[in-house]
Amino acid sequence: MILQGLAFYLFAAVTVAAGVMVITSRNPVHSVLFLILAFFNSAGLFVLMGAEFLAMILVVVYVGAVAVLFLFVVMMLDINFVQMREGFLQYLPLGAMIGLILLVELILIGGAWVISPEAETLAALPVVPAGEMHNTRALGAVLYTDYVYLFQAAGLILLVAMVGAIVLTLRQREGVRRQSIAEQNTRPRSEAVEVKQVPTGSGV
Repeated sequence: MILQGLAFYLFAAVTVAAGVMVITSRNPVHSVLFLILAFFNSAGLFVLMGAEFLAMILVVVYVGAVAVLFLFVVMMLDINFVQMREGFLQYLPLGAMIGLILLVELILIGGAWVISPEAETLAALPVVPAGEMHNTRALGAVLYTDYVYLFQAAGLILLVAMVGAIVLTLRQREGVRRQSIAEQNTRPRSEAVEVKQVPTGSGV
Protein backbone atom coordinates (compact mmCIF):
# COMPACT_ATOMS: atom_id res chain seq x y z
CA MET A 1 0.00 0.00 0.00
CA ILE A 2 2.87 2.40 0.74
CA LEU A 3 4.36 1.83 -2.72
CA GLN A 4 0.98 2.40 -4.38
CA GLY A 5 0.50 5.59 -2.37
CA LEU A 6 3.90 6.92 -3.36
CA ALA A 7 3.24 6.08 -7.03
CA PHE A 8 -0.14 7.85 -6.85
CA TYR A 9 1.33 11.03 -5.39
CA LEU A 10 4.17 10.97 -7.91
CA PHE A 11 1.87 10.55 -10.93
CA ALA A 12 -0.63 13.07 -9.56
CA ALA A 13 2.01 15.72 -8.83
CA VAL A 14 3.59 15.38 -12.28
CA THR A 15 0.14 15.49 -13.94
CA VAL A 16 -0.84 18.69 -12.12
CA ALA A 17 2.54 20.30 -12.82
CA ALA A 18 2.36 19.35 -16.50
CA GLY A 19 -1.19 20.73 -16.72
CA VAL A 20 -0.05 24.03 -15.25
CA MET A 21 2.84 24.19 -17.72
CA VAL A 22 0.43 23.56 -20.62
CA ILE A 23 -1.40 26.81 -19.96
CA THR A 24 1.60 28.88 -18.81
CA SER A 25 4.14 28.01 -21.51
CA ARG A 26 4.57 30.77 -24.07
CA ASN A 27 5.70 28.39 -26.80
CA PRO A 28 2.77 26.29 -28.14
CA VAL A 29 5.14 23.44 -29.03
CA HIS A 30 6.27 23.24 -25.40
CA SER A 31 2.60 23.27 -24.33
CA VAL A 32 1.87 20.25 -26.51
CA LEU A 33 4.90 18.40 -25.11
CA PHE A 34 3.74 19.09 -21.55
CA LEU A 35 0.26 17.88 -22.60
CA ILE A 36 1.79 14.59 -23.73
CA LEU A 37 3.55 14.29 -20.36
CA ALA A 38 0.24 14.89 -18.58
CA PHE A 39 -1.40 12.17 -20.67
CA PHE A 40 1.29 9.63 -19.79
CA ASN A 41 1.00 10.31 -16.07
CA SER A 42 -2.80 10.18 -16.25
CA ALA A 43 -2.42 6.76 -17.85
CA GLY A 44 -0.29 5.75 -14.86
CA LEU A 45 -3.09 6.83 -12.54
CA PHE A 46 -5.56 4.70 -14.50
CA VAL A 47 -3.25 1.70 -14.14
CA LEU A 48 -3.17 2.20 -10.37
CA MET A 49 -6.99 2.24 -10.37
CA GLY A 50 -7.10 -1.07 -12.25
CA ALA A 51 -8.44 0.48 -15.48
CA GLU A 52 -5.75 -0.79 -17.85
CA PHE A 53 -7.95 -0.38 -20.92
CA LEU A 54 -8.47 3.32 -20.27
CA ALA A 55 -4.74 3.75 -19.73
CA MET A 56 -3.98 2.08 -23.04
CA ILE A 57 -6.60 4.16 -24.88
CA LEU A 58 -5.21 7.34 -23.32
CA VAL A 59 -1.69 6.56 -24.55
CA VAL A 60 -2.61 5.17 -27.98
CA VAL A 61 -5.37 7.62 -28.94
CA TYR A 62 -4.54 10.85 -27.18
CA VAL A 63 -0.75 10.69 -27.16
CA GLY A 64 -0.38 8.84 -30.44
CA ALA A 65 -2.97 10.76 -32.44
CA VAL A 66 -4.49 13.85 -30.86
CA ALA A 67 -1.39 15.33 -29.22
CA VAL A 68 0.79 14.58 -32.25
CA LEU A 69 -1.87 16.18 -34.47
CA PHE A 70 -1.84 19.29 -32.29
CA LEU A 71 1.96 19.37 -32.48
CA PHE A 72 2.01 19.16 -36.28
CA VAL A 73 -0.75 21.77 -36.62
CA VAL A 74 1.06 24.19 -34.31
CA MET A 75 4.32 23.70 -36.22
CA MET A 76 2.65 24.07 -39.64
CA LEU A 77 0.66 27.19 -38.70
CA ASP A 78 3.89 29.18 -38.35
CA ILE A 79 2.43 31.42 -35.64
CA ASN A 80 3.87 34.90 -35.24
CA PHE A 81 4.38 35.01 -31.47
CA VAL A 82 5.32 38.70 -31.42
CA GLN A 83 2.09 39.70 -33.11
CA MET A 84 0.13 37.33 -30.87
CA ARG A 85 1.50 38.92 -27.69
CA GLU A 86 0.68 42.44 -28.87
CA GLY A 87 -3.08 41.99 -28.27
CA PHE A 88 -2.65 40.22 -24.92
CA LEU A 89 -3.62 43.18 -22.75
CA GLN A 90 -6.88 43.86 -24.55
CA TYR A 91 -8.14 40.33 -23.75
CA LEU A 92 -6.79 40.36 -20.18
CA PRO A 93 -10.02 41.63 -18.48
CA LEU A 94 -12.17 39.03 -20.24
CA GLY A 95 -9.70 36.24 -19.42
CA ALA A 96 -9.50 37.36 -15.79
CA MET A 97 -13.30 37.37 -15.49
CA ILE A 98 -13.59 33.85 -16.95
CA GLY A 99 -10.80 32.63 -14.66
CA LEU A 100 -12.54 34.15 -11.63
CA ILE A 101 -15.83 32.46 -12.53
CA LEU A 102 -14.09 29.11 -12.90
CA LEU A 103 -12.30 29.60 -9.57
CA VAL A 104 -15.60 30.34 -7.78
CA GLU A 105 -17.19 27.25 -9.34
CA LEU A 106 -14.27 25.06 -8.26
CA ILE A 107 -14.50 26.43 -4.71
CA LEU A 108 -18.24 25.70 -4.59
CA ILE A 109 -17.73 22.18 -5.91
CA GLY A 110 -14.84 21.53 -3.50
CA GLY A 111 -16.84 22.81 -0.54
CA ALA A 112 -19.77 20.47 -1.25
CA TRP A 113 -17.65 17.42 -2.11
CA VAL A 114 -17.51 14.58 0.41
CA ILE A 115 -16.08 11.06 0.20
CA SER A 116 -18.77 8.42 0.00
CA PRO A 117 -18.57 5.67 2.64
CA GLU A 118 -19.05 3.11 -0.14
CA ALA A 119 -16.07 4.42 -2.13
CA GLU A 120 -13.79 1.55 -1.09
CA THR A 121 -16.27 -1.07 -2.25
CA LEU A 122 -16.77 0.69 -5.61
CA ALA A 123 -13.07 0.74 -6.48
CA ALA A 124 -12.10 -1.26 -9.56
CA LEU A 125 -10.33 -4.53 -8.88
CA PRO A 126 -7.11 -5.34 -10.74
CA VAL A 127 -8.17 -8.98 -11.07
CA VAL A 128 -11.69 -9.76 -12.28
CA PRO A 129 -13.41 -12.41 -10.17
CA ALA A 130 -14.98 -15.36 -11.94
CA GLY A 131 -18.41 -14.58 -13.38
CA GLU A 132 -18.03 -10.79 -13.21
CA MET A 133 -17.70 -8.40 -16.13
CA HIS A 134 -14.21 -6.94 -16.68
CA ASN A 135 -13.81 -3.20 -16.98
CA THR A 136 -13.38 -3.15 -20.79
CA ARG A 137 -16.68 -4.90 -21.40
CA ALA A 138 -18.43 -2.85 -18.70
CA LEU A 139 -17.14 0.37 -20.25
CA GLY A 140 -18.37 -0.67 -23.70
CA ALA A 141 -21.77 -1.69 -22.35
CA VAL A 142 -22.28 1.66 -20.64
CA LEU A 143 -20.80 3.70 -23.49
CA TYR A 144 -22.92 2.16 -26.25
CA THR A 145 -26.18 2.03 -24.27
CA ASP A 146 -26.58 4.91 -21.84
CA TYR A 147 -24.19 7.37 -23.52
CA VAL A 148 -24.40 6.38 -27.19
CA TYR A 149 -25.69 9.80 -28.35
CA LEU A 150 -23.02 11.66 -26.40
CA PHE A 151 -20.41 9.28 -27.87
CA GLN A 152 -21.61 10.02 -31.40
CA ALA A 153 -21.61 13.76 -30.67
CA ALA A 154 -18.02 13.55 -29.44
CA GLY A 155 -17.08 11.77 -32.68
CA LEU A 156 -18.68 14.55 -34.75
CA ILE A 157 -16.82 17.20 -32.74
CA LEU A 158 -13.51 15.43 -33.38
CA LEU A 159 -14.37 15.20 -37.09
CA VAL A 160 -15.07 18.94 -37.24
CA ALA A 161 -11.81 19.62 -35.40
CA MET A 162 -9.89 17.47 -37.88
CA VAL A 163 -11.45 19.27 -40.87
CA GLY A 164 -10.72 22.62 -39.24
CA ALA A 165 -7.07 21.69 -38.72
CA ILE A 166 -6.78 20.74 -42.39
CA VAL A 167 -8.42 24.00 -43.49
CA LEU A 168 -6.09 26.05 -41.29
CA THR A 169 -3.00 24.43 -42.74
CA LEU A 170 -4.21 24.60 -46.37
CA ARG A 171 -2.70 27.73 -47.86
CA GLN A 172 -2.69 29.20 -51.33
CA ARG A 173 0.87 30.31 -52.05
CA GLU A 174 1.61 32.80 -54.78
CA GLY A 175 4.02 31.91 -57.56
CA VAL A 176 3.32 28.18 -57.40
CA ARG A 177 2.22 26.59 -60.67
CA ARG A 178 -0.79 24.34 -60.18
CA GLN A 179 -2.60 22.05 -62.57
CA SER A 180 -6.07 23.11 -63.68
CA ILE A 181 -7.90 20.32 -65.51
CA ALA A 182 -10.73 22.65 -66.62
CA GLU A 183 -8.34 25.13 -68.23
CA GLN A 184 -6.46 22.33 -69.97
CA ASN A 185 -9.65 20.87 -71.42
CA THR A 186 -10.94 24.23 -72.68
CA ARG A 187 -7.76 25.25 -74.49
CA PRO A 188 -8.13 25.59 -78.26
CA ARG A 189 -6.04 23.47 -80.58
CA SER A 190 -4.03 26.49 -81.71
CA GLU A 191 -2.66 26.99 -78.18
CA ALA A 192 -2.08 23.33 -77.41
CA VAL A 193 -0.50 22.14 -80.67
CA GLU A 194 2.28 23.77 -82.68
CA VAL A 195 3.23 22.33 -86.07
CA LYS A 196 6.91 22.55 -87.04
CA GLN A 197 8.19 22.09 -90.58
CA VAL A 198 11.41 20.14 -90.11
CA PRO A 199 13.64 19.87 -93.17
CA THR A 200 14.71 16.39 -94.17
CA GLY A 201 18.05 15.33 -92.74
CA SER A 202 18.22 17.96 -90.00
CA GLY A 203 17.08 18.21 -86.39
CA VAL A 204 14.51 20.46 -84.84
